Amino acid sequence: MLVSLSVNALPIEKIKLPPNFTIEVYADNVENARQMALGDNGTLFVGSRRAGNLYALIDSNNDMKADKQIVLAKDLFMPSGIAFHDGSLYVAEVDKIWRYSDIEKHLPNVPKPELVYDKLPNKAHHGWKFIKFGPDGKLYIPVGAPCNVCESELPFASILKLDVETKQTTIVAKGVRNSVGFDFHSETGELWFTDNGRDMMGDDLPDDELNHVTQVGQHFGFPYVHNADIADPEFSNNELAKLNTPPVLNLGAHVAALGMEFYQGEQFPESYKGNIFIAQHGSWNRSSKVGYRIMQVTLDGNKVSDYQPFATGWLQGEQSWGRPVAVLTMADGSLLVSDDAANAVYRISYSEN
Repeated sequence: MLVSLSVNALPIEKIKLPPNFTIEVYADNVENARQMALGDNGTLFVGSRRAGNLYALIDSNNDMKADKQIVLAKDLFMPSGIAFHDGSLYVAEVDKIWRYSDIEKHLPNVPKPELVYDKLPNKAHHGWKFIKFGPDGKLYIPVGAPCNVCESELPFASILKLDVETKQTTIVAKGVRNSVGFDFHSETGELWFTDNGRDMMGDDLPDDELNHVTQVGQHFGFPYVHNADIADPEFSNNELAKLNTPPVLNLGAHVAALGMEFYQGEQFPESYKGNIFIAQHGSWNRSSKVGYRIMQVTLDGNKVSDYQPFATGWLQGEQSWGRPVAVLTMADGSLLVSDDAANAVYRISYSEN
């Protein structure tokens, strides 16, 4: 179904950015917009969670605003995670991975999807995905814990990688409660990911995490230890707790850190190159709200040298009008941000003029 879009008014004037940065609405009326993927021909594909929809957004006149929306699929099982690879769109339901081959060549018609993999757990709790192809050509897929906090069998609480041709899987990281965002370092190719901390330990414990995988099968503590050394009050296993890999950075408790990306574009000032942008969806379970923003992480090698807000204003006092989910760099170096509460995609650009 092809729909023409008109960009309606959202209070983007409330968004605060560094000097010379501008935010605009790239597309609205994109119900429950979650992860994004960019096609070779500039089509922006967008997944959703509760809406069950899969979208293609098209900027047909190159004015940096989408003017056409194609609903590629409806009634999917939380199709939050999507990835574009070798001309094909990959879509993650909770328990299946689908492929739409050569999709941009078919649009506005929708090719029949092929089932790639159907052996993922079907638990909805933390079951929605964020997926991405790594530099090794494998598809990386998180499988969240089926609970707030519990002991569970693999592949729960892990990140795995799938060879989409042989269907072989490898557990890349264990003890990962719920990662809904990751990216690969442009120089080392190593996986960095966000992880959402458990609930019901108060307003300020534990922090969400930014983590760095340096060896296959590395353990990140869940459910026995949180952050560097916070023992879980309900579950203990001294041997596995000793394997805990401390986070590179504590991101704040209940901020709901989701999508992240190493910025490799050319539009922003050189000092932004290699920085990490993290979308914080915002708290739902805290006495005063936190998150609802885009954070910027500066690295010195593999160490964090700075952590500060980049885009704020979706939260006004205790009222929020939007919730950032994911970030994606466009071909021109501008940064897209999806928002599943305001049903929108924003474009952040830089100009010295």
